Amino acid sequence: MSFEREVVAYKRYFLDFYQSQTEIVQAKIEWTLKLIKVTQHVPEKYFKHMEGTKGLYEIRVEAGGNIYRIFSFFDKGNLIIPGNAFQKKTTRTPKEEIVKALKIMEDYKHESKSK
Repeated sequence: MSFEREVVAYKRYFLDFYQSQTEIVQAKIEWTLKLIKVTQHVPEKYFKHMEGTKGLYEIRVEAGGNIYRIFSFFDKGNLIIPGNAFQKKTTRTPKEEIVKALKIMEDYKHESKSK
C-alpha cells in the first residue's frame, strides 16, 4: 500500500517566499516537500513539530550552506498546509515568525470552518 500526503499552500505566504528563492533553493524545497509527501515517518531533520505549539510544524530545508524553515500544519488527516517561510540566520527561531505562523494557522482554520 502506498502512502501519500497532500501539500496545499494557503494564500500566498509560502508561494511568495518560494518564488523569491534561487533555482537551487527551490529545487531543495521541492525535494523536501516530495519526501514529506511520500514518507510515512519523516525524519526530524526535515519535518519537526514545534515544541510549545498546538499543531505547528516546521519543514527544514538546507541548501547551499543556508537553512530555511517553512512553518506548516495539518488539516483533514494527510493534508499539509505550508504557511510562512524564512531563511534562518540564527540558532533560535525568531519569535515573530512563530507568532506569524500561528496567526496564519488560526486564519486558515477560521476560514475553513466558515466554508
